[in-house]
Amino acid sequence: MTITLPMCSIDFMDTTLSPEEEAIANRITELKSILGDDLLILGHHYQRDSIVMHADYLGDSFMLSQKAAESNAKYIVFCGVHFMAESADILTSDEQIVILPNLRAGCSMADMATLPEVEKAWAEILEKANLEDPINRENPELPATDGSYLVPVTYMNSSADLKNFVGRHGGIVCTSSNAEGIMNWAFERAGENGAVLFFPDQHLGRNTGLKMGIPENKMPTWIPNFGSDGDIIGSRVILWHGFCSVHKRFTVEQIQEFRQSNPNGIVIVHPECPKETVAASDENGSTQFIRNYVQSLEPGAKVAIGTEINMVARLANEHPDKSIECLDDKICPCSTMYMIHPAYLLNVLEKLVEGEIVNQISVPKEIQEGSLIALERML
Repeated sequence: MTITLPMCSIDFMDTTLSPEEEAIANRITELKSILGDDLLILGHHYQRDSIVMHADYLGDSFMLSQKAAESNAKYIVFCGVHFMAESADILTSDEQIVILPNLRAGCSMADMATLPEVEKAWAEILEKANLEDPINRENPELPATDGSYLVPVTYMNSSADLKNFVGRHGGIVCTSSNAEGIMNWAFERAGENGAVLFFPDQHLGRNTGLKMGIPENKMPTWIPNFGSDGDIIGSRVILWHGFCSVHKRFTVEQIQEFRQSNPNGIVIVHPECPKETVAASDENGSTQFIRNYVQSLEPGAKVAIGTEINMVARLANEHPDKSIECLDDKICPCSTMYMIHPAYLLNVLEKLVEGEIVNQISVPKEIQEGSLIALERML
């Protein structure tokens, strides 16, 4: 399948390498052979094929971090973005070294919630909503039987210092796969009149809350240095203002256009999309859910997918018996994920063979401690 991207000058799923690209790919293969079992390369679903071809595992951020923790490899090269490499460093042993091929590969959503912003909002919300900090509870692991608490929940797509904040304030981490179950856990710890502060992605939080039957007027959005766009007193979920710049692009109009051409077509989107888009789709779920769902469809199915283009194009190649397209044919790849170029991967491997470690991601012990508490609560 060919996917044309009028606004992008990138060729997706093109297996024809230029002489320079082929030389880089061949050298990476040589270096992998030299490093042997000491090396583990992890590739996120949103990476380009010229990175994925070298990955030992392909998956979402948390699955890849788990693979890193299960591995005995000395060097973990994470072809993803910064928060993913941080999570891998938190979950792996002190003897293992996590490397990000390009330190500029961050996440715009994760960057929308900084620790100073969250700490300031936390204090303001506690005061304005007359809620208590779970840190004052004798055992924040147990459901609240009295009191009204504000329980923090952070999406996996957040920095290590925010995971640490959450862990130390009786909160928990969630993924797009388990957000509903995690939210139920948090409500039990918040108490009948308590609330959840969900960050950084407002759309995943809102879509999860709506799925659970929480009225939208009970889920105001908190904007740093401005405050809430609704009444936080009596609210159940206070949503941070963050969003994914890729998933925000998918619209109801795109779904309607697809359905006009494909009356029996299926639309599946990621829950980081706006609520209107999720409501208009047939299914929504995590990257792995999308992969599994597409695989389960009968041959001949026509599918429009609302998520990052590299993953959509790869699914189209993997399932030639189905018609698979991106919901937005003008979408570009995740700009920060795309910073992991094969040349950067080659560079860190060359340095490892020479005995030099570059671009190591190392989370301080004091931040790891709270982060581990939040992650272990999720597990």
